[in-house]
Amino acid sequence: MHRIGYVVTDGFQVLSLATQTVFEFANLVAGEPVYSIGYYSPSGGLVRSSLGLAMDTRALQAPGLADTWIVVGVNDPVASETAPAVLDFVRKAGHQARRTVGICTGGFVLAEAGLLAGRRATTHWAYAQALQNRHPEVTVEADRIYIVDGPFWTSAGMTAGLDLAVGMVEKDLGADVARSVAHKLVMHQHRSGGQSQHSEMLDLAPKSDRIQSSLNYARQHLKQPLGVEDLAAVAHLSPRQFTRVFTAETGQSPAKAIEGLRLEAARLMIEQSRHSLDVVARETGFRDRRHLREAFLRGFGVPPQAVRRDARQVLTSHASLTDAT
Repeated sequence: MHRIGYVVTDGFQVLSLATQTVFEFANLVAGEPVYSIGYYSPSGGLVRSSLGLAMDTRALQAPGLADTWIVVGVNDPVASETAPAVLDFVRKAGHQARRTVGICTGGFVLAEAGLLAGRRATTHWAYAQALQNRHPEVTVEADRIYIVDGPFWTSAGMTAGLDLAVGMVEKDLGADVARSVAHKLVMHQHRSGGQSQHSEMLDLAPKSDRIQSSLNYARQHLKQPLGVEDLAAVAHLSPRQFTRVFTAETGQSPAKAIEGLRLEAARLMIEQSRHSLDVVARETGFRDRRHLREAFLRGFGVPPQAVRRDARQVLTSHASLTDAT
């Protein structure tokens, strides 16, 4: 049996506890109690969430009480101070448990405990830069649903915790069980860890109409080379001035932003069409399928074939579910 222990502190984000439903339904799908769940806090007893919901907990004791420890996040990790007892316990758990997990801003606790040094991690997009500033020894990847680096799992905010939990079930019990759990929970799809937290256009959010126009043009002409000169002409700026203004308004260079738009367009084509990867690469402005693969690994952490496989599995499972009803 997989024993899961949730570490909660005063002001915990109650949505993080929704992940326990994933393990509950994994038990139902498996037809036996594969997972057991316990709730722990520094002193035990009642602990209140950010909404005031009180839950009963056991005191943190030996890390051996669970093989997976999940640290629940709080609404504002920057304004919160982690109790020394929690840090000490999580530090020990990280060295003894099979898995140590930070849901949403729970990743801050893992970083404070020194478990993420030299490793990759993610957290809620609103606090990713704060995590990076506080812990430069951690490679924070702000645009990831969840990240697995050795025995340490971290997730983005809110519903991304559900994707992480389904990922854990897939690791433990296989892809078929994980897909069945996702469907029973009416999850639109099980998002892989490499999937983006945001729409690329929303992330860029330029302030001026000139830069917005150049981005609109780029999105409509992804097949073309789209050099700085082309975009600058749309914005009626010199290439040098365009690059400076674009970077100031979006926080990215034009080249990086265009690659992001191409990646997003390619991902949608892969998920929603049967076009070959050669066609996808050509239609979205990549040199060839090898270039497309390199960009996917760099941008999403997974190859395009994995995205297509996940999308097809979702469609197949949805069709089976529709036939069954």
